[in-house]
Amino acid sequence: MSLIKSLDEIEQIRKANQIIARLYRDVLPQYIKAGISTGEINKIVEDYIRSQGARPACIGVDGMYTPFPAGTCISVNEEVVHGIPGDRILQDGDIVSVDTVTELNGFFGDSAITYAVGEIDEESRRLLEVTEKSREIGIEMAVVENRIGDIGHAIQSYVEKNGFTVVRDFAGHGVGHSMHEDPIIANFGRKGRGIKIENGMVLAIEPMVNAGSYKINVKEDGWTIVTRDGKRSAHFEHSIAIVDGKPVILSEL
Repeated sequence: MSLIKSLDEIEQIRKANQIIARLYRDVLPQYIKAGISTGEINKIVEDYIRSQGARPACIGVDGMYTPFPAGTCISVNEEVVHGIPGDRILQDGDIVSVDTVTELNGFFGDSAITYAVGEIDEESRRLLEVTEKSREIGIEMAVVENRIGDIGHAIQSYVEKNGFTVVRDFAGHGVGHSMHEDPIIANFGRKGRGIKIENGMVLAIEPMVNAGSYKINVKEDGWTIVTRDGKRSAHFEHSIAIVDGKPVILSEL
């Protein structure tokens, strides 16, 4: 599968991503409050994606034991990524990450956001702020002639300078014709490593940042990733395209 997309293909990938951007800005915020279950949030996500003529592409993705059963990954507090929506009820003070993939006319969008539920504590507020900023810093490094390793190095340096850690076991990736494509984009590493960034690449930049140790465990469902020390984790992701030497964010309005 080609690492390089045409401008027409990038426009189709942008359309798939714009559905998620509208979902995160215009739809979900009114529902992210104490008392709602993650299963109810998932239904809102699935219904909205389908209303836009797209497919919730997380459904049926092969896993360790079973295919993923829902249209979005919803991870609360100590859950890092790939949380299965269900009966868990959001409480005031929680943080909740939503990671959504859409397929529209054969092209894929991928974006994630972490919301605060009501008033959150100072450490959680900083965790969200630093994680979101680290995504911006990573995106800024995605310019022609830089290398993929420059993205991860910039993210890791910023996160660790602020007293948090980046998850090592999961990474960003190419996206467009499928959900996960090359190259792998680790959120840590050394400058000057990896392939050169080129015009036409479409990349999902997605730091996952822990308040404590970067070490993780996999729950018995084979999907839900949690911090090993039980501390909180945040996740922000954008899909970007490299156009005229610079990154263009496809998953924001």
